[in-house]
Amino acid sequence: MTDRDFSSFVRDVRKRAHVSFRELSDSAGVSNPYLQGERGVRRPSGAVLRQLALALRVATPIMYLRANFTPENGSAMPLAIATDRELTSKQKQTLAEMYDSFVNENERTSAR
Repeated sequence: MTDRDFSSFVRDVRKRAHVSFRELSDSAGVSNPYLQGERGVRRPSGAVLRQLALALRVATPIMYLRANFTPENGSAMPLAIATDRELTSKQKQTLAEMYDSFVNENERTSAR
């Protein structure tokens, strides 16, 4: 998948959700200039992908897959969840949400 494909994916999901570019920026906590990912930004971080997924109500593993994201220093767990053939879509979503909540809690704890 190319950066353009990912950009198209974000734009399409945003439009289907009836969310403006500014609303997405605000709800994802990502600056407008950085959010140009919809228009072709290269290689967003895992944290940005998680924020975009949350704001667009898309499973984080799906966002990772669409962005062709492979964490260099992070966990491959979201990708493992997304590609597991034994799980239903609902199970994948639930596991991804649980995983994200643990990661977010750890980030908040380490920031203190």
